[in-house]
Amino acid sequence: MSTSTTDRVALVTGGSGGIGRAVAERLAQDGLAVAVHYAGNRARAEETVAAITAAGGRAVAVGGDVADENAMSAAFDAVESAFGGVDVVVNTAGIMILAPIATFDLADLDRMHRTNIRGTFVVAQQAALKVRPGGAIVNFSTSVVRTQLPSYGAYVASKAAVEGLTLTLARELRGRDITVNAVAPGPTATPLFLDGKDDATVANFAEATPLERLGRPGDIAEAVSFLAGPARWVNGQVLYANGGLA
Repeated sequence: MSTSTTDRVALVTGGSGGIGRAVAERLAQDGLAVAVHYAGNRARAEETVAAITAAGGRAVAVGGDVADENAMSAAFDAVESAFGGVDVVVNTAGIMILAPIATFDLADLDRMHRTNIRGTFVVAQQAALKVRPGGAIVNFSTSVVRTQLPSYGAYVASKAAVEGLTLTLARELRGRDITVNAVAPGPTATPLFLDGKDDATVANFAEATPLERLGRPGDIAEAVSFLAGPARWVNGQVLYANGGLA
């Protein structure tokens, strides 16, 4: 049972679609007011806000480049202005570009790492300054850090950095009563994962788990809900939400 109450506030980066939208909607169901962050697609963020408010929740949309410290400082200020503070920050914003390391385009490397590493760092930095006691910071890694599939090298490098940042920040926030963890999803049926994969490839990923299916965005949102609410004794950890994928 969630310990979330109606005076708690969450900011979900990348909250306008895929896993981010599922997380925003789940936290709203848990009773949190939710700020749905978007980078460029305000209309999709407003759709998420509308879905939350139609279900009786409270939500606003906030925009900004996660890698821009001024934009994210303004986003946090907007959340505090709307709801009075910030208790939970969930970093779902990220991009994935796949190619072998030997032929990986370095411009793509820089673009991906700007969002996945710098973006997570900037948001985590703001969270470390502004999250209230009793709060939680949840970053996003990937199960491929452990499975190490070919063509995922650059993406894994960015997410391994997120794990290192997460575990260090948990220790730096000693005495603040703020937990810092990461969720590492397995193959999940989102546009980010499905893009560019044929049916056979998707089927192989589904069969790789003992549960013999892809994850659903709601499965990942459930893990975030746990870390954001009742899991006050889980800190400095990476939670693999992947259906038992090795």
